[in-house]
Amino acid sequence: MGYNNRTQSTGFRPLIVLCIVSVLLLTFYIREGESGPIHTVRAGVSTVTSPVRMLGSIVATPFDGLGNIFSNLTASQETLDELRSQNQELTAQVAELSEAKETATRLEGLLDLRSTYNLQSTAARIIGMSSDAWSRTVTIDKGSLDGLALNMPVTNSAGVIGQIIEVAPNTATVRLATDESSGISAMVQSTRAQGMLQGQPDGTLRLEYVSTDSDVKEGDIIVTSGIGGVYPKGLPLGTVTTVERDSNSVYYTIVVRSAVTTENNEEVLVITSLTDEQTASDEDVAAANDTPQGGARDDGSAETGSDAGNDGTTDEE
Repeated sequence: MGYNNRTQSTGFRPLIVLCIVSVLLLTFYIREGESGPIHTVRAGVSTVTSPVRMLGSIVATPFDGLGNIFSNLTASQETLDELRSQNQELTAQVAELSEAKETATRLEGLLDLRSTYNLQSTAARIIGMSSDAWSRTVTIDKGSLDGLALNMPVTNSAGVIGQIIEVAPNTATVRLATDESSGISAMVQSTRAQGMLQGQPDGTLRLEYVSTDSDVKEGDIIVTSGIGGVYPKGLPLGTVTTVERDSNSVYYTIVVRSAVTTENNEEVLVITSLTDEQTASDEDVAAANDTPQGGARDDGSAETGSDAGNDGTTDEE
């Protein structure tokens, strides 16, 4: 028994010594400055062992990944189904929020247009497009019961779309500006040069009857002139993309890129009436009368000389 007691007592001595040394080192470590010897030794040991720790981390990383994989593989089918359901729900919510944001942006654009041009208008939504190759029209979800009538112009947030050509109680058909039977009295915004914006069979736009004496260049903005009393003066129609002058012609060949794309704009404004300020001035009418279309009307037909613009109406009215 005495031998065993002495052996146990002898075995505890190194442990006691180590504890005392640790306490002393900790005390000195706390009391000494940042540049003390114990701090210096600790920094050196850390520097020496750092590559070993990094190597251990690199070696352990793949095993951690494998552990996650095995954990996922062993997840219950019920858990996986729940996660799939949550993912589908979140995806639907993101799509719904994105659609709401796009709609809000378009509606804000319509409100800005109405406010900028002081338009008397009714909002509507495009619900259909023509499916044949001979006409370019869209159908909107408002009609005569909503106060809509023939010849009323239609715009989206970017500018003019076209003009109503058919009205039903709850729907209306709008002929687009790019339809080959469409014609809108227009002018170059910067120089006020008068012309007629006409749709082409290929769906493009051309500004016709602009004299080569006029100043027109690529990038010029084309707007409604207000002649004819259908479209308010100054609404955006498009931008000049090319200007050509044939040697024997007194008129430019001007191609215009439309300001609107109906495929990307579902909401529109139907302009129900015009103010006096939104119609063409006498000077504008006189300038248009000097062109060969003789004060062409907004539906693409033409009048002659002094008859142009006198009654402020179109042939469709």
